Order: sequence, then structure tokens, then C-alpha cells
Amino acid sequence: MSTLFEDLRQLTGKVMENNVWRQRRCINLIPSENTPSLLVKLCEISDPSGRYAEHKTALKKEREALEGTGALKGNQIYYYQGTDFIFDVEETLKEQFGRYISAEEVEPRTISGQMANEVVFKAMVKFLGADKEGFSGLTATGRIPTAMNNNLNYGGHLSAQPFGALFNFVEDEVINFPLQERNPYKTDVPRMLELIGEHRPPLIIFGKSMFLHPEPVSELREFVDKFEDYNPIIMYDAAHVMGILGPRFQDPLREGADVVTGSTHKTFFGPQRGIIASNLSKGHPARKLWLEINSRAFPGSTSNHHLGTLLAMLVATMEMNHFKDEYQRQVVNNARAFAAACHRHGIPVEGGEEDGFTRTHQVVVRVSSFGDGKEIANRLEANNIVTNYQALPDDETFYHPSGIRMGVSEMTRFGMKQDDFDHVARFIADTVIRGRDVGNEVTEFRRHFQSMRFCLTVEESLRLAPAVFQSIFPDSAYFQAFTAALRDLG
Repeated sequence: MSTLFEDLRQLTGKVMENNVWRQRRCINLIPSENTPSLLVKLCEISDPSGRYAEHKTALKKEREALEGTGALKGNQIYYYQGTDFIFDVEETLKEQFGRYISAEEVEPRTISGQMANEVVFKAMVKFLGADKEGFSGLTATGRIPTAMNNNLNYGGHLSAQPFGALFNFVEDEVINFPLQERNPYKTDVPRMLELIGEHRPPLIIFGKSMFLHPEPVSELREFVDKFEDYNPIIMYDAAHVMGILGPRFQDPLREGADVVTGSTHKTFFGPQRGIIASNLSKGHPARKLWLEINSRAFPGSTSNHHLGTLLAMLVATMEMNHFKDEYQRQVVNNARAFAAACHRHGIPVEGGEEDGFTRTHQVVVRVSSFGDGKEIANRLEANNIVTNYQALPDDETFYHPSGIRMGVSEMTRFGMKQDDFDHVARFIADTVIRGRDVGNEVTEFRRHFQSMRFCLTVEESLRLAPAVFQSIFPDSAYFQAFTAALRDLG
């Protein structure tokens, strides 16, 4: 065999080891991760992966010039041939995701949550720079005067910081949401409204990466609607909570947000992409903002918008629309049960006991009495429990975090329910408090949670997946040999 074969044999051996560890032996509690279904994964590697479908909205004169040429699909100009299928996929995804989030407008071409946010920020600069009546203008440097966001040290997301995706779009100083003294994971609403009335930021960005409680969207909307000369854009970064938006957590567009952004692979169990949604439809005072968002998605930020994951996102969204009620109920119930169990087992839980600790998929615990957060996270990983160390609001530096941040969405997909998370909390307490090695116990426990839920059943998947898998192979003889080798492996 060639040297290349031997090198790749060693690499694929490591790939298989990692697959087995993460998918069968570990309890995965990182709140920003999930496992897509088999059909989503197969669509991700299907023919659209690596193809191109650049397109933009045609202006009236462009539509007239291109009528009958085949370059128009709907009102879009496509710059590549062979795109009929992916056009249908993209349009169906807009409809399906719009139904999920109660949005009239969906921009699915961004390929990460960070890019989705940056596209909105770029569009805001174009929108405000056009001197729209009723909206703030730009500064002398061509930037948004200021914005309100969640402070990074208190759980805010990097992409909404001046040194993150806001870089170059907002003047250096931003206003942070004030927090309650008794619970620094919740916004102090009266103080927030005071600050907004005082500073009148043209852009207000809700959303966090340490996300335990709903954001006060409706309170803000009710407040700003009283002004005749102040009309901010309310943005909601739903990256962490996209998969639980609705009646069991909160519904930002219905509550008054103008734009919702986010990634699609945390609580939402799709591939790794970004998405933007709004109800800035025709006739809305900020309609031009949505048109700018479209143009900043392409050609402003993307060329190839990763058509394999776009197709996979459609499948995941269809799954989510079908299983939404059951999945969301189980995620929220599991998180609250997990937080309560950690508390019972002696692990200090953040978020406020009187508030039930959490209303999302996340559970945050304080481990500083037992060691540094990084060291504790490493200890848990050595015992097959994968988590995320986290700086807490009173930490002086991220280099010595006091907390561990966890999420229940992936293990919920693999069938864990409230009582099962009591076992998980006990494993964590045994590792963190008592210093026990529980890795083998964790692996044995995980053996009971191998089948994925909230997607097609195994039987249904086996009726569809082989045909999709076979179609990926350009040589049918290659596919037959491959499947024969799988049978030989047992």
C-alpha cells in the first residue's frame, strides 16, 4: 500500500476513535453543540456540497432585460447553471424556517451566527447612512453612534462586542444592559429603560452566550413605541436559544424584535450555519434595512454559501417543525430538572434558585470551591463528561474562571429525561466534589442513550438513507464494494 494510504489509515483510525467516544461513550453537555440526524448528515455531503449558486434580487430593469433568458428564478438573478434544485431548496427553507419562527422574511445564506450578525451590522450602516426619516444617522466617521448590548463578562456574546463583529460598525463605546443585583443573569428592566431614554441607541442587541432567562423584548418595545422621534432597531441574537423559541421560552419577533439572527446547530439541531429572520415586510418603515441585509448577505459577505449544509438545514428545519412541541418541552424540563439535581447534590448553581435557576437549555454551576474552572472541566472530560468552563459575573478574568456552563439539548436528543439528569448531576458531584473516577460508570450509563429522537425512526431512516448514500457515489460498483465491506465488518 502507498504511504498516503498508511497515513490516511492512521488518521481515519483516530477519526473512528473520536466518533465512538463522542457519540457513544460521552455525556455531551456543551451548550453550543448538537448532533444532526443521519439524514441531515447525508444531505450535508450530497452533491450540492462544493457547488455554487450565487444570486441576488433583480432590479426592475434587470428583470426586463433578463426575461426569457433563463437567468431569472423567481425574482433572483442566478450566475451559475445547474441551480434549479438548490433554488427550490432555498425557497422551501425560507418558507419552513419562516413558519418555525413566525417570520415573513428569511435570509438563509449566511454560514455562521457570527456572519449573520455582521451582515446585520453592515446593513445597519447602509440603512442609517441613507438618512431614513425617523431613524438615527451615522457619526462623522461613518459608524453607528452607539449600541446597547450584553457585557461580555456577564454572558454577552463575542459577536456583539466592539472587538467582535461590531468592529468597524459602531463607535468604540457601547452601553451594556444593566443587571439585577439579586440575579446578575437577568436584566434590570427599569434601569434599562432609563438608559435607553437617556442615550437613545439606534441599535439594541439582545442575546447572550451564557443565556439562562428570557430577554425583556416586549418591555423594550412597549417603551420605545411611545416615542415619536426615536425608532431603534431591536435585534435578538438567538444563537443559543434558536431551537427553543416559541411558547415555552420566548418568541422575539412576536414580542417586538425587528431582526432575529443566530446559528443553527446549538439548540436548533441543524448543520453549522447562520440565519437571519424578520417581519420587515413591504410597507414597514425599516423595510430598506431588510433589502440591505439581503445585499450584504450576497454579494456583501458570501460567494459560495455552502449548499450542502443549506440542503441539510432544510431537512433539520422540517424535523424541527414536526417535533418542535415535544422537543422544546423536554429540553426546558430537562434543564430545570438538571439544575435542581445539581443543587441537591451539593454543586452551587447560578441563575437564582427563586427563578428556577434556568429557563433555557443551559445550566451554569460555580465550582471555585473545588478548583479552577479549567481544571474542573479537564477533570470532567477525563471522566467522559464534556462541558465548557465559564467565567462568572464576579470573576476578574477569563483566565481563572469560576464556572462550568452546560446544556442539555444534545443529550435530550439521545433520549435523556428529567430523572436521567439526576444521574448526570451525581456523576458530576462525584467527580468535582469527591474526586472519584466515574468514567466507566458514565460510559455504561451512556450505553442506554444511543438512539436519536426528534427525527425519523431507525426504520424510516433505513428506507431513505441507503438510496441517498448510494447516490453520492459516482461509481455504483464502488458503492457495492463499500457496502460489502461494511457487512464484513459486522
